[in-house]
Amino acid sequence: MGDDRRSRRDLRVIVIGAGMAGILSVIRLREIGLPDVTVYEKAERLGGTWRENRYPGVACDVPSHLYSYSFAPNPEWTHRFSPGPEIQEYLEAVATEHDVNQDVRYGEEVAEMRWDGGRWHLRTASGLTDVADVVIAATGVLHHPNYPNIEGLDDFAGTTMHTARWDEGVALAGRRVGIIGTGSSAIQTVPTIVDDVAHLCLFQRTAQWVMPAENPAYTEEEKVAFREDVSLLQDMHEEISELFSNGFSNAVVDADSEGMRLIEAACLANLEDSVVDPDLRDRLRPDYRAGCKRLVVSPTFYEGIQHPNAELVTEDIERIEPGGVRTADGRLHELDVLVLATGFRVDRFLRPIEVTGADGMTLDEAWAQRPSAYLSISTPGFPNLFMLNGPNGPVGNFSLIEVAEVQFNYIAQLLDLLRDGRAGSVCVTGDATQFFEEERTIQAGNTVWATGCNSWYLDDRGVPMAWPWNFQEYRDRLARPDLGAYDLA
Repeated sequence: MGDDRRSRRDLRVIVIGAGMAGILSVIRLREIGLPDVTVYEKAERLGGTWRENRYPGVACDVPSHLYSYSFAPNPEWTHRFSPGPEIQEYLEAVATEHDVNQDVRYGEEVAEMRWDGGRWHLRTASGLTDVADVVIAATGVLHHPNYPNIEGLDDFAGTTMHTARWDEGVALAGRRVGIIGTGSSAIQTVPTIVDDVAHLCLFQRTAQWVMPAENPAYTEEEKVAFREDVSLLQDMHEEISELFSNGFSNAVVDADSEGMRLIEAACLANLEDSVVDPDLRDRLRPDYRAGCKRLVVSPTFYEGIQHPNAELVTEDIERIEPGGVRTADGRLHELDVLVLATGFRVDRFLRPIEVTGADGMTLDEAWAQRPSAYLSISTPGFPNLFMLNGPNGPVGNFSLIEVAEVQFNYIAQLLDLLRDGRAGSVCVTGDATQFFEEERTIQAGNTVWATGCNSWYLDDRGVPMAWPWNFQEYRDRLARPDLGAYDLA
């Protein structure tokens, strides 16, 4: 063993992004004996999704005690589903406790990465350069806002803002506000602002199934118990994880499962029991199966949209005019503020970074048809480049913190090949990736996401991009790398 230790190679690691997964990477890299790490973060503050999304009502749709690092349970969560600012505070507290900031270069957006001479050469937009043996891309999924292609969008005379670029300086009280979109950000915003605005128009292209999850506050007594006995938090984390892994994830990957029928029944009962007006209820009723789109979780949306000054607009948007939104029925909905709750460009991942791998291949070329990655972590032709929450991973109503921890443990075993000299570089093979993609595509047809709706889960072929097996299967496959799937140069 002594000889093995003497022969171990020090690795320099670059992490891209200081969001949830980037913070995790720094902490875990140090734990496994790789402290030579630099994080490049394009913003001036850590937090990723929770830094970017500050719209009213922003919250996580995964229970707080599961959306926590396994090594940093938090007794101070105020609610079962915590608001965004509280999650941001949690990430900052964990980063401070582990002194993550010493390794972060803020305000440095990575512009280019090039594999040359067995190492990655990096350049930022400001011209800074760096070289590393390994790059971990913790760039996330939900950070490139999607702006709708609507005629006249730039002509609006009032204030326009995307939910992911919220301007806290814009006053909403007493103003006429329009929201385009009906995903989670819109569903969370509506009940939060409806009491303050003069009039609220929600422009709905597609109705959403809404899960009626309650969001109780934790009592001070409960938080005291959590502080005094950390095992209570660990037990709760495991209990909720088990519920998601063997309950929800089993349901959505089998469209005909009993679990899926129960979810659908709960969503339908929520609509029927909560919305009084039959016409509004019919317009809020989706024409696709519950769970086909990412499930929206809200205990207050139906109450909010039934507020006297709220209006659900289901006519198609024809164009945006200086005074507001013109719909296909000829009506002009006069507005002071227009909110774009239109989601994200979920196919970006590492892009727009210009990434050049082995043999001069670029990531844009490798992903010319669509993004893909073996087990959502590696792409052929790009050695020593590993992604956290990359393409085709478990993204549907799961804790992405838990997903990232599973992925990092897998990546750590690949890093060990580099450290002990078994490999100078690690790169997934094209054959392994193709076999995985074929297997994944076939299995995706069994999921509820493939039952006939249009959602951001679907790629250009209409195939769900998410992991199509249950989460336990993901854990099992990532427990230990199949080295036959990799070229070890």
